[in-house]
Amino acid sequence: MSDEAKQKDRDFRKKLNRDAREVVSDSIHKRVKLIVHRPDYTFENQQEYVSLSMELMPVVREIARKTLPLLEHETSSEFARNQYYGSKFQADSVAYRDFRYFAKKRPPTDSPSLVVGLRVDESASMSAFGRLEAAKRAVIAVYEFCQICHIPILIYGDTADASKLEQMSIYAYTDFDHTDTNDRFRLMGIRARSNNRDGMSLRIMADRIAGSPGQTKLLISLSDGQPKAMDDYTGNYAIKDMQQTIAEYERKGITFLAAAIGQDKDVINEIYGNEKFLDITNLSELPAKLVRIIARYL
Repeated sequence: MSDEAKQKDRDFRKKLNRDAREVVSDSIHKRVKLIVHRPDYTFENQQEYVSLSMELMPVVREIARKTLPLLEHETSSEFARNQYYGSKFQADSVAYRDFRYFAKKRPPTDSPSLVVGLRVDESASMSAFGRLEAAKRAVIAVYEFCQICHIPILIYGDTADASKLEQMSIYAYTDFDHTDTNDRFRLMGIRARSNNRDGMSLRIMADRIAGSPGQTKLLISLSDGQPKAMDDYTGNYAIKDMQQTIAEYERKGITFLAAAIGQDKDVINEIYGNEKFLDITNLSELPAKLVRIIARYL
């Protein structure tokens, strides 16, 4: 990286830290010592990416090939639905009671109105049973699909209790406000680290996505266990925090999904609810499943 690029990266990391601390300042996490990292990448990360992506990319390209004609139709169609005003009244939209009763002509340059966030649990238990490699394969598939389809993508990892001075760690691997073609190599820095403070990471990511211009805002949490962090962020206390966070940001237009890949599937199901829960029993199916789910929201 050039000196100028390094400075821009440092400035962006500082902004992410300021914004994240502001977001949690009125929550139960306000006293948690937080650091948002912008991970670098190594030659080994590049090699790992190439190795894992070789098998995945044919599947990703095939799903994108089937999806792209739908996007071309969407951007060139005469009318965009679900508008607050327009020249064409949609009687079927009245049932939703959100006042988006009209359709208006869509400029041919409009892009698909979807923003995707993928939160990756980097707790220590992710090192077991091939979960870490499954997570890496999943983030590669999601990232590359979003690149092909020009979908803004936010991929963050998180862990808790790295030290007394760093009680919460966020890893900003990709961000739609600071894109870099080398972000795909940063994704290979995902690790199994320590504990997990899910509600805090969900709040930070949901707030980032809520402020984006996309009409459909999708946040997927990829996790193998229930929330657990020092001193007392566990059990019903942590579950209630997560449920309140989800409810708060659903009111702001965020759609949440939980992809459960570990032993605590029942607890994750309880937190998110059946309609937002994905039981990923076969880890080899995870990358394609996530990509197909995202494609359905286009």
